[in-house]
Amino acid sequence: MAKQTGISYEQIMSDLRRKAYSPVYFLMGEEPYYIEQISEFIEDKILDESERDFNLSVLYGKDVTIDAVINSAKRYPMMAEYQVIVVKEAQMIKDWDNLAFYIEKPLTSTILCFCYKYGKPDGRKKVFQELNKKAIVFESKKLYDYQVGPWIHDYLAQKQVRISEKAVVMLTEFLGTDLSKIANELDKLLITKPANTHQITPELIEKNIGISKDFNVFELQDALIKRDTLKANRIIRYFGDNKNANPIQMVSSVLFSFFSNLMLYHYLPDKKNEYSVASDLKIPPYFVKNYAQAANSFNAWKTMHIISHIRETDARSKGVDDTGTDNADLLKELVFKILH
Repeated sequence: MAKQTGISYEQIMSDLRRKAYSPVYFLMGEEPYYIEQISEFIEDKILDESERDFNLSVLYGKDVTIDAVINSAKRYPMMAEYQVIVVKEAQMIKDWDNLAFYIEKPLTSTILCFCYKYGKPDGRKKVFQELNKKAIVFESKKLYDYQVGPWIHDYLAQKQVRISEKAVVMLTEFLGTDLSKIANELDKLLITKPANTHQITPELIEKNIGISKDFNVFELQDALIKRDTLKANRIIRYFGDNKNANPIQMVSSVLFSFFSNLMLYHYLPDKKNEYSVASDLKIPPYFVKNYAQAANSFNAWKTMHIISHIRETDARSKGVDDTGTDNADLLKELVFKILH
């Protein structure tokens, strides 16, 4: 869940739904999903349809100064309890200093929301220190890879839908940590799933998103762990025929992450407690068995060499010390080195 010191996304949304509004919201951070969810609620739900023409203003940071925003905020609503001002692309605003004077005594009939995406301002400046004291300030942080799976489970659980672990892995490998993209794909799956089905399966993902349930990085990783040469070669042959869906840089990144964690696993003091292992490796507990099995297939010395091979392959795929070897051949060579 998205949290920051003092307030969380869930708390802000709860307050908004019960109409406990703040005069100023400052939403910032690397993960735009939560910023968009909060600002869209403020933009769409606070005012009735009949009130929006005169009392809703959507401004853009590249087009306005902070003085212009303040002048708008000082207006009183027309035939409504509130006026709402949403400032998108607020990271484009340069002259923030005068906002400090407005924050001292904001108009309570104005709800002013700043959307400062893909970063945060210099917290040493007085205006932002004042914002922290007197406004709702929320930082939306990027999730780490290991946090995405639980997020998917939580998102679907709120809609009374389950998802298999293989389906979670397929989505996270294909979509990464972009929550907006993940939420869009999950919503698509919820719409397209059979009405009497309450679980997202690999088959459903394959049919509606186009990720193969049998030929993906997770299955390649599984084949390598089990030293299943035939299966591994079938998968990389499929990758060679579907380069856009399975770029070598993505494949090497996933494999690098797995084998780097495997190296750490080899030197963990307590391998018997799966929750301890999961905590140390920052992975969901259900993945621990994969590392236990991989440790039997690849000792620490071999794992170190595999990591080196993956780094070399990734560099060559980007043109470093390579005269243009096809990516499919690079991947075939990498798999051979891992398995032999």
